[in-house]
Amino acid sequence: MTKIVILTGAGISAESGLGTFRDAGGIWTKYDLGEVATPEGFARNPALVHEFYNARRKNAAEAIPNAAHAALARLERAMPGEVLIVTQNIDDLHERAGSTAVWHMHGQMTRARCAACGETWDAPMAMRPDDPCPACAAPATRPDIVWFGEFPYHMEAIWEALRAAEIFVAIGTSGSVYPAAAFVQDAGRAGAHTLELNLEPSETVGDFAEARHGPASEIVPAWVEEMLRC
Repeated sequence: MTKIVILTGAGISAESGLGTFRDAGGIWTKYDLGEVATPEGFARNPALVHEFYNARRKNAAEAIPNAAHAALARLERAMPGEVLIVTQNIDDLHERAGSTAVWHMHGQMTRARCAACGETWDAPMAMRPDDPCPACAAPATRPDIVWFGEFPYHMEAIWEALRAAEIFVAIGTSGSVYPAAAFVQDAGRAGAHTLELNLEPSETVGDFAEARHGPASEIVPAWVEEMLRC
């Protein structure tokens, strides 16, 4: 049975209205990332960090999965083999489209975590600095997000999956952020066929055996159709 590992980045959700880091005028441009996406920023001003993620959580809740998300969910259902999505995204559009094998290496906006004891739970739509942890009652609630300077989730399992993959596909990612930028090299060394599906060539496009470029809502469903005809 074919084993496919798919890495997705912000580009797959852009057509659902969720901006990437590089979008001019997007939500990321209105904040200093050092203040809202680092442990140090949270320690300095937790209210600002919660304001930022409350806005992003509302934005994500209003977004609708697009054709690319739906195509990957269809691939998982119909493909005779294993299809794993490793996503850099913190939205839940893959799950809402129907995908079940999804690993969020940067955490999830829909989850909260206690900075004191590490407990995690479903986040309310709006979070505040004085929200008590349901486990230890400490007012140390933070989004369950991997910030700059923190170690991504699931990394040991991801490396194992990459080395067992027959096909590795990167969708909607710039190829500029490590460790995800190294996934193609690791999968390729282990013998996987590697494919980039992106709006434009990424910084690591030369590491892929094959690349196709265009809107994710067009090129991802087309690739899935090809895979299901094989």
